[in-house]
Amino acid sequence: MSARTVGGEGNCVAHGRCRSSSSPKMASETKAIGWAARDTSGHMSPIEFSRRALGPKDVKFSIKFCGVCHSDWSTVTGEWGPPMFPVVPGHEIVGVVEEVGSEVTKLKVGDHAGVSTYVNSCGSCRICEKKLPQHCNGVVWVYNSVDHADGLPTYGGYSNLMVVNERFCLVLPKNLPLDGAAPLLCAGATVYSPMKRYGMGKNGNRFGVVGLGGLGHMALKFAKSFGMHATVISTSPAKEKMAREELGADNFIVSKDPKQMEASVGTLDFIIDTVSAIHPLDPLLNLLAPQGQLIFVGGGVGKCEFDSLPLCFGGKSIGSSCIATLEELQEMLDYCGEKNLVCTIEKIPIDYINEAYKRMNKGDVHFRFVIDVGNTLKPQN
Repeated sequence: MSARTVGGEGNCVAHGRCRSSSSPKMASETKAIGWAARDTSGHMSPIEFSRRALGPKDVKFSIKFCGVCHSDWSTVTGEWGPPMFPVVPGHEIVGVVEEVGSEVTKLKVGDHAGVSTYVNSCGSCRICEKKLPQHCNGVVWVYNSVDHADGLPTYGGYSNLMVVNERFCLVLPKNLPLDGAAPLLCAGATVYSPMKRYGMGKNGNRFGVVGLGGLGHMALKFAKSFGMHATVISTSPAKEKMAREELGADNFIVSKDPKQMEASVGTLDFIIDTVSAIHPLDPLLNLLAPQGQLIFVGGGVGKCEFDSLPLCFGGKSIGSSCIATLEELQEMLDYCGEKNLVCTIEKIPIDYINEAYKRMNKGDVHFRFVIDVGNTLKPQN
């Protein structure tokens, strides 16, 4: 299969991104359209490509909305390694099922479906047997990857349709609005997973979140829904009113204010750190009560330093989390359906994506951009 840029020549590149010209074309492949980056400038423009034929265990759904995550930008610009161009980003994908394979049992036509960051794994290694396919050496990412099942490149949710094995397809509760639900597939799941895994979600726990962006605001929403006392830790005093009045934060600490930080020493049982840039850890560790836990989810590039002595004498610990399991993803979606929880979003047309990236990199988004794929992605003339 080759990806073709609209108005240009076929773009065949390395890393197995294109099927060779001698390979037979699969008759049932479906034409798709989207927006792609073609170099590390990160600039997005229209593209035409093909999705694979519907297999017996596959689900095909029309994409209605796709969230815009900073990791999309990190991928297309090469921050996380050399991209396999063209890259169609997007891993917060939701839509409506159009067709299912003959062996599919989990979804039916008309259901609301979602896809997160990965769409396949080897299925047979020890990691997969532990139901951790996102950590499998053979994991297939939803974009910028090659699916070992068919040798074809994967393309993400900045596109009009998706074909995915039902195992990696999530069922969205019908009561959740699809636009606000889209970022749950990453921003929501990335904080929900460690909150459950580390036992944070207990009434009365004192919880802190560093950063109030796409991940941070969902951590705050989950914390309040669990009955936790929730504190936002931010460098921006301007976010305090929003944190308290809009999101229900119980406390707000300006991390650049030494007096506020000193007054809060030892007050938190858990902290989730959503900041991707490298920043000092000792001030955050000082906020933890004895045996408190600091969990990274921001995915920053670089090395962190901290003083191990107060960490050890306080019985404190540092952990991390990145991508939720399939079971955690579905559990989170069901929980959000029960509690009517969705992300706070700014909905944009797909041709605004380049401007959205600029704004996102300046922190100018409330709290997550979501592309209105269904209404704004149209074939190019």
